[in-house]
Order: sequence, then structure tokens, then C-alpha cells
Amino acid sequence: QVQLQESGPGLVKPSQTLSLTCTVSGAAIEGDYYYWTWIRQPPGKDLELIGYMSSRGTTYYSPSFESRTSMFRDPSKNQLFLQLTSVTPEDTAVYYCARVRPDERLSSNPQTGSWGQGTQVTVSL
Repeated sequence: QVQLQESGPGLVKPSQTLSLTCTVSGAAIEGDYYYWTWIRQPPGKDLELIGYMSSRGTTYYSPSFESRTSMFRDPSKNQLFLQLTSVTPEDTAVYYCARVRPDERLSSNPQTGSWGQGTQVTVSL
């Protein structure tokens, strides 16, 4: 059974770069078929798709995040990484990583995906 665990700094100052890690167990991130997505939920708002990485390492970023988002991976550690630059208080959210089927890779709320528990990120001085 696949398990995902997000980790990150918790608190980030405005204008800094947010870096998050998703550690995966029970499945290889280089395996075929599935996509690995990053999703966030700001307080009181809907889920937002940040982007995804395919099992082959190709990436897609949602237009509203594209200019300041990067996704990486380390297959040797079975980890995925998200970087979001120039953060503002509006980036305060719970951030999730999820493994999803191809037909749900553009969904902000994939119904059949496997999710991590999420990590709270607060952007504040």
C-alpha cells in the first residue's frame, strides 16, 4: 500500500522560497502509470492544484503557479520535492502530495488518489 508523507519548514517568511518534501513508501515514484501531484488548501478556500510530475519525470505547473514553481525528485530516496519562490501570506495553506491516476492528474481534488496527511505552511514575519 502506497504511503506519502509531506514535510517542510512550517513557517516561511515573505519573499523566501518554500521547499517541501514528499517521501513515498510502498511504490516507486519512477513506476509506470501514476502521476504525482502537489495540491494545497488555503484556509477557508478550495483545494488548488499546484502541478504534477509524471513517473517519467515530466512536469506540469498550473498557470497561476508556473512562474514560481519547480518540482524535482530523487528516485534513490523515493522522494519528491516542491519549491515555491517569492512566497506571500497568500501562500499560507496545507500542502499535500498525492499519487493519482492519469485521468485525474489535472484535478484539484482527485477522488481515487492516495494522499499524504498534509503539512501546514504559514507565511509570516
